[in-house]
Amino acid sequence: MLKTLRLTLAIICFLLVTLLFLDFTGTAHTWLGWLAKIQFLPALLALNVGIIIGLIILTLLFGRVYCSVICPLGVFQDAASWLSQRMKKKRKFSFSLAISWLRYGMLILCTAAFIFGVGPLVALLDPYGAYGRMANNLLQPVYQGMNNILAYFAERIDSYTFYSTDIWVKSSITLLIAIATFLIVGILAWRNGRTYCNTICPVGTVLGFLSRFSLFRLTFDTEKCTKCGLCTRSCKASCIDSKNMVVDYSRCVSCFNCIEKCKFGAIGYISRYPGKEGKVVSISTTETEDKKGISRIKFLSIAGLFTFTNVIKAQQLLRVDGGLADIEDKKMPDRKVPIVPPGAQSLKKFNRHCTACQLCVSICPNNILHPSGKLSTLMQPEMSYEQGYCRPECTECSQVCPTGAIRPVTPADKSALSIGQAIWIKDNCVVNKDELQCSACERHCPTSAITLIAINSDDKNSLKYPAVNKDLCIGCGSCEYYCPARPFSAIYVEGNVRHHSV
Repeated sequence: MLKTLRLTLAIICFLLVTLLFLDFTGTAHTWLGWLAKIQFLPALLALNVGIIIGLIILTLLFGRVYCSVICPLGVFQDAASWLSQRMKKKRKFSFSLAISWLRYGMLILCTAAFIFGVGPLVALLDPYGAYGRMANNLLQPVYQGMNNILAYFAERIDSYTFYSTDIWVKSSITLLIAIATFLIVGILAWRNGRTYCNTICPVGTVLGFLSRFSLFRLTFDTEKCTKCGLCTRSCKASCIDSKNMVVDYSRCVSCFNCIEKCKFGAIGYISRYPGKEGKVVSISTTETEDKKGISRIKFLSIAGLFTFTNVIKAQQLLRVDGGLADIEDKKMPDRKVPIVPPGAQSLKKFNRHCTACQLCVSICPNNILHPSGKLSTLMQPEMSYEQGYCRPECTECSQVCPTGAIRPVTPADKSALSIGQAIWIKDNCVVNKDELQCSACERHCPTSAITLIAINSDDKNSLKYPAVNKDLCIGCGSCEYYCPARPFSAIYVEGNVRHHSV
């Protein structure tokens, strides 16, 4: 019963979290956005005290059920391990000692990365972010492709229930990292179950420490146990030593496989305080691990510090002149300051809190968010306006961010929030190059920050150049997107280090 309940909840959570990264309409986030906010590291970075306390209490009561039910990367490992067992019917697990130096070393590394503002390293170690990148880069293109097929046939019967969407590779580097994560975590799970979860994941290490003191835990009945080893061979966390009837609670993820496999009812999930008549063996972590692991005082300091410091490109070619000529694709300008979404407040704050989970990239309806390829901000989303521009009425990314890297903003606030400044490049402008009058930037500017000024004020027929009023520009990028100059726009947006109201 316990395993069935755990498995049912895990599958439901896993599918719903995956849907958050696949859905590009925003519908799923209206109802399921809370699933992203209850992930441990995003809640910690967002300083969501209620959720952090709730997860700590959950762990102190029932052990690491977060890892086996709520964490999508944990459930992914279980799925890979399950497939491996089905394909290798004789494959069994075995007990192994915890690699304490590696577990705590990765936790210290993650903590130090956050303290010193090395956001990409924190993003790489975050299990939720890692799974988000896998879902966004590997699964969403397939989902969008299926949607486009449905849209094609629906259009043939005059139905607009589905609409097609562009499928494009947002970042080659992030795609490669997603593939590498999929292979590394998948192979480790295929071969040894929860190896990644119990040796690399910093969230697993923190919750593993807390689970040592959990109220409900796996307990051997010494009178019934025959030391047959079935529980050990079924433990994907490799944390049960049936010969000595010992369980390493810091690695146990409460999957309950052992209870199901035991033919004698010799292992159960009960309270650690059963009363005078309870037949319970006093169980703790192995002596070897205690000797090799760091002391509790040192680890508590680390954990306290950690808590406190908190596919395919299918772009449509635009054609003019009756379909006889192609408009050259735009190229991304070399921005000195990247543009980050409204609600980020500043580059520094955004880079420190973003785990690069790609949820905002998945939901952006304007195709302007893409993962950064720069080492200092690797995989974290940046804005660019080759595919569209940041519509003043759109606040989707600010509504879905679970870490607080992008704070919620209203359309009214966003319309007066400057995230960048438009800069005009004379040499690229068609007015200068081709001596043709163009008013695209002025006409599409939502804040009237661009006006056309005559080159020769004495000539009524004089060509006009655009002039940018920096006090009105909000950096939405409509001027850059609609500019007809190719391959680089004659007007582009440089990001603001700090966002401010206009």
